[in-house]
Amino acid sequence: MDDTDVVVTFQTFVGVFSDFLIVAIHTILYERHVYPRESFLSAKKYNYSVRQSRHPKVCQWITDAVAAVQTELLKGTVDRVAVVIYSQQDIPLERFVFDLSRFPFVPKEYHFTPMSRTTDDGETVAVLPRVDLEEQMRATMSRLSSCGSTLKPLPENCTFTVAIELRDNTSPPIGHPQPWIPAQPDLRNNNPDAAKKNSRTTPLRAVSAGDMVFETWIEEAKAKLDPA
Repeated sequence: MDDTDVVVTFQTFVGVFSDFLIVAIHTILYERHVYPRESFLSAKKYNYSVRQSRHPKVCQWITDAVAAVQTELLKGTVDRVAVVIYSQQDIPLERFVFDLSRFPFVPKEYHFTPMSRTTDDGETVAVLPRVDLEEQMRATMSRLSSCGSTLKPLPENCTFTVAIELRDNTSPPIGHPQPWIPAQPDLRNNNPDAAKKNSRTTPLRAVSAGDMVFETWIEEAKAKLDPA
């Protein structure tokens, strides 16, 4: 079957990224030694060897966190998702950032309506080209899997969380129970010059496969690079 014949809804689209995010979080936790490496098992995703925590509570927390992200993605409110690693003193040391600002916005009533994509010449092309998408997801996972050998080691007893940055002119999530709490938006601040001094950014990979377009990078805080 040609990729253009595959029905893709916005619900499907967001689900594809959510699956990727789950694997990415497990990979980050393994590579950054947030949990002992022996607590992870080998798995396969995107035809690539990955790691998955074998601790049920860790797995459930990640699943719940990504489900909360998915809810906000469906609302079209998310600009970026970040996996933030903290020191034992709750100081942010690293952020693995997924820039989703180029994700399409689809009103709620069309979440289950088939998406379509055409070129400037009017040719119908795949919304999610399967082979191209898998190759690019695999390449991104490869870069994440090698970050442990390129980044400065973290101190012991680090913790982590998942954060979202909202698009401009969007309201924060409401409701009860509320999975999100307000937090500092960045390791840096809104001053570009100060940002360069207070953190180091390492690009990882850009994904551009049909409508699935996002960038990934790592921010290392000054507190990690130059501890007092």
